[in-house]
Amino acid sequence: MPGDSSAGGRLNVLWLQSGGCGGCSMSLLGSKAGDLHRTLAGAGVELLWHPSLSEASGAEALEVWRACADGRTRLDVLCLEGAVLRGPAGTGRFHLAAGTGEPMMAWVRRLAARARQVVAVGTCAAFGGMSSGGGNPADACGLQYEGDAPGGLLGAEWRAPDGLPVVNVAGCPPHPDWMVETLVALGMGALGPADLDRLGRPRAYADQLVHHGCPRNEYYEFKASAHRPSDLGCLMENMGCKATQAHADCNTRLWNGSGSCLRGGFACIDCTAPGFEEPGHPFAATPKVAGIPIALPIDMPKAWFVALAALSKSATPRRVRENAVADHPLVPPGIRTAGRK
Repeated sequence: MPGDSSAGGRLNVLWLQSGGCGGCSMSLLGSKAGDLHRTLAGAGVELLWHPSLSEASGAEALEVWRACADGRTRLDVLCLEGAVLRGPAGTGRFHLAAGTGEPMMAWVRRLAARARQVVAVGTCAAFGGMSSGGGNPADACGLQYEGDAPGGLLGAEWRAPDGLPVVNVAGCPPHPDWMVETLVALGMGALGPADLDRLGRPRAYADQLVHHGCPRNEYYEFKASAHRPSDLGCLMENMGCKATQAHADCNTRLWNGSGSCLRGGFACIDCTAPGFEEPGHPFAATPKVAGIPIALPIDMPKAWFVALAALSKSATPRRVRENAVADHPLVPPGIRTAGRK
């Protein structure tokens, strides 16, 4: 059997899916390493079972689950993708694990009690995410959070045997490297409580802001703002962009080697944060009071932002101002006159 304790030295990982879209697994397949199985194997990760990547199904797959739950197979890491569906009325019967007649949340509780580590893959598994939106009729929650409130399925006080809380690889979906690197770090014993931020997200990516490395930073500096989705300007003032508040390295660790939401022309919606699914306003609109965005960059006092924005706008070069409201550069950069160094 894969992952038998006699194998020793391997990191046995069981990956389950609950209330979600499967997008986290799709993202995982985009790992820059190319051959995902070879990458994980090279790092000592034994993927006991994954609903999309494993050949085992039906009774054979359930035997893998049962062996982990019974302790016959050592379970090092339990990964859950998708929110836990507790409804209706706390029974969990909105999501029964196929072939078992038991709610998935019961399996997750049982397996989490056996696992050396538990990883929430994606914002749904971490905080409830999109599955908890729209009034949350399924009573969806994360493994250790319900929105930004500690609790969730396992409870705020739950800890793995070595003291780690649930590791929240948040994102909708997470970058493939965030998932792979987290598993590799766990396998190496290189992920401790100090390596997680206040919301349990690995600091390897959560200590960055999406704003870092944004290709529109020149427009941001001058507050030269876009007014339409196709405009080149900064998306913060009018188009709902939260890159200056979002914890992730999306613009320095690009997707598929070249992409990010902002590079694709889309505003950052802060998908690594709890509650992103219901911001209280349209995703592509910036709520304001007296013309000033309500949500300002992290660490910046409002008075400073207002003063700097006014100064920046007054100093905006013509090139930046006109290009900001166009879908391609209209005014090229000037060329210095020789001798003026």
